[in-house]
Order: sequence, then structure tokens, then C-alpha cells
Amino acid sequence: MTERTKSVKINIIMNMLLTMSNFIFPLVTFPYVSRVLLPSGTGKVIFATSVITYFAMFAQLGIPTYGVISCAKLRNNKEKLSRVVHELLFINLCTAIIVYIVYGVVIFSVPKFRNEIVLYLIMGSTILLNSLGVEWLYRGLEKYTYITIRSLIFKFIALVAMFIFVHNKNDYVIYGTITIFAASASNVLNFLNLKKYIITKPIGKYNFKKHIKMIIVFFAMTVAATIYTNLDNIMLGFMKDDISVGYYGAAVKIKNILLSIVTSSSTVLLPRASFYVKNGDMDKFYSILRKTMHFILIISISFSIYFMMFAKEGIFFLSGIEYIGAITPMQIIMPTLALIGITNVIGVQMMIPLGMEKYVLLSEIAGAIVDLILNMLFIPMFGAAGAAFGTLIAEIVVLIWQYNSIRTLPAKIFSDVSCLKIFFAICIAVTGTLWVKLLSLDSFLLLAISGVCFFGIYIIVLIIMKDSLVGELLFGIKSKIKRRKV
Repeated sequence: MTERTKSVKINIIMNMLLTMSNFIFPLVTFPYVSRVLLPSGTGKVIFATSVITYFAMFAQLGIPTYGVISCAKLRNNKEKLSRVVHELLFINLCTAIIVYIVYGVVIFSVPKFRNEIVLYLIMGSTILLNSLGVEWLYRGLEKYTYITIRSLIFKFIALVAMFIFVHNKNDYVIYGTITIFAASASNVLNFLNLKKYIITKPIGKYNFKKHIKMIIVFFAMTVAATIYTNLDNIMLGFMKDDISVGYYGAAVKIKNILLSIVTSSSTVLLPRASFYVKNGDMDKFYSILRKTMHFILIISISFSIYFMMFAKEGIFFLSGIEYIGAITPMQIIMPTLALIGITNVIGVQMMIPLGMEKYVLLSEIAGAIVDLILNMLFIPMFGAAGAAFGTLIAEIVVLIWQYNSIRTLPAKIFSDVSCLKIFFAICIAVTGTLWVKLLSLDSFLLLAISGVCFFGIYIIVLIIMKDSLVGELLFGIKSKIKRRKV
């Protein structure tokens, strides 16, 4: 096994640990917070988070993705890498200053924001922390061990703080502060550790203009994607109320937890895929894509179906019975796990390294337009359920557009996947788990029993049907056990 193969596996393991922390942190805190703050309190924070997401997006431009690709290509040349980091960081800080000026005008001018001015001032710190954090450098250099350990430490501190300081429904500002700390405070460490990886003193011969075109392309992609992933909360907040935002936020919270698991393996592959394409190693590039797609389909489809079946139990366990209005939105939005998983591989891991950013952008613009139109039509009538429906259709549009763009390429990224085997295994798992719905148990026990039953049957059926990826994973586990015995 080559060092490069080993590093990919280590990166995937580290990213899965990071994903598990992203899963465990909300799994532990959200049931507590949602019951303390109630839909209105959580809705205020979710709405504020959605608002700041747009401002942070303008401050970051397209640097988070473009920076990963640029740093991955130059990681073997410290001087060139340092120059690019200096250039991108300078551009980022300039745009952050401009955005802060606009943000200040907006939050003091709009009554809905001015009424919660403390919350919005605190949430605004995200803009500066993201700019200083240069997370794209560490991902481009594939420093996933550092990223994971750093994140785990800050999440643990935030977890303790959540239970110490959030006690009643009026503590939503404290909750917002803690979420910012958990997500962004580690960026301070990123900035302080820059000297380990780049030359921090000025190098000279800077060329800021060469980045502008690609930054704008990636920024346009980010805008389109952010619109149809965060627009729902904004429109719900203005067209309905904070309670509707709270319902929708509870459904999306569960979806996002699962989505982080689904995309955990593919997240680490963008710098490696870009490296392979730059060096013309297309066989390895396409091999990674096929295995990643196979893994994502196996995981995402099963998650989607299971949590559609047990949406009520999932909502009641994580949020409480006060969030009964989140059940239908959750059932509607669950299929997006598979849709986003697929487009993550096609768009981010495949098309971007191949220089097809324009087609990714067009797909996301199409999705944003569809989401905007459907939200305007259905949110007034159906509230959170209408927002979930708009998101579902938008993701379908994005997938169709992207698949149509790559159909002539020789990648055949679905060639390793047997959809028939997955479909059959899902049907058997659903049939073998329906009886659990008849049990009179609390939500946690019912989820535990049904989860073991559903996913146990699902995996066993895939093993019996000799799914290639499951077989490869089993062979790897057996080989490691044998080596340890020897």
C-alpha cells in the first residue's frame, strides 16, 4: 500500500471522526435546547444564522472552494503556496470589511433585526472568524488530523457550556453565542498556526487579479447553492413566523446531521481529485469517484427511507412533542440526502476538478430559481412543509442538470453500483421493520430497536447478494483481524 493510499484512508478516518462529532454534538444538545428554548427560541437563532450565512457568503466570495483547489495544486512549493495564501487572505479581509459596513446598516435599519440587535451583533462575528480561519488552506494540504482534533476540543467546550448557561427560553442569545463558538472559534487557532505551513512575512510579486475570475465563478456557485439551502428559513421568517422556522429547522437539523455522515468520505477527496487531474492520473481519479458514489448511494438511500418511516419518532426524540409540526417537513425533505450526496460527487468531486465549474453553477442557479418560485407559491399555504417541498424539487433539478452535463464523459461513475441490489435490500429491510411501529415504547427505544432491525437486515441482504463495496469492506476487516492475530 502506497503512502498516498494510506494518507487517503487516514484522511477519510479523520473526517469520519469529525463527522461523528458533528453528529454527536447536535444529537446531545438539540434535544435539550429545543425543549428549553421551544420552537420560538430556536427559530430566532436559526433565522439569524440563515441571515448571517448570506453576509458571510459575500465576505468569503468563492475562496473556500477555490482556495482548497489552489493550495492542493501548490502544496509541494512553499513559496508559491505562501504567496497564494497571502493574496487570498488579503482579498478575503477586504471583502469582509465591506460586508461589515453593509451588515451594520442592515441590522440597525430593519426592525426585525434591530429588535434582536445583540443576537445579530454576536452572530456577525462569524464573518471575521471565517476570514481569518483560512480553513481552505488546511483542507488543501489535507491536514484532517489537525482539523478533527481542533474541532473536537472546541465542540466539547461548547457542549459543556450549553448545559451550564442555557436554562430557559430567554437564553437563545447565549445559545447563539455557543453555536458560533463551536463552529468558528477554532479559526483563531488556524490563523495562529499559519507559520507552520507558509511563510508569513511578505513575499512580494503579488498578483491579485489572476484569482478574481475563478473566485467570482466559485462565488456565483456558492450564491446559488446558499440561496436554495438557506432561502427557506429567510422566507419562512418573513412570510410566516419564528415558530414555522423552528419546525423547519428541527427537520433540517436532522437532515444535516445525516448528510454530514453521507458526505463524510467524499469531502476529503476534492484536494486529492484536483491533484490527480493536475498530474493527468485519470484512472485513479475515476476510480475514487466510482467508489465514493457507490458508498454514498448505499448509505444515503437507506437513511432517507428509514427516517421517512420513523420521522415522528426522530422529531419527538430530538426536539420533543412541541415540534409535531416538523414531522411532515422532515418526511418531505429526507430524499434530498440521496440527491445531495449524488450531486456532491458529480458536481464538487468530479466536475470542479475537471474545470466544468460553469455547468455546476448553471445547475445551482436553476435549483435556486425553482426553490424561490416554489417557496413563494407553497410557503403561504403550507408553511414549513411548503419550504421542504421547494427544497426537494430544487435538488432534483440540480441533479438532472448535472447528470445531463456529464453523460458524454467516460467516467461511468455509477458502473460499480447495483441499484437493483440496493432497492431489494431496502424493501426487505422496510418489510422486516414495520412491526416495530406497533410497539408502545418511548421514542428513543423505538428508534434503537427499529434502527438495529432495519440497518441490520439491510446490510445482511447486501452481503448475501454480494454487493462489491460491502464485500470489499468485509474483506478489509477480515484481513486486519488476521494480521493482528499473527
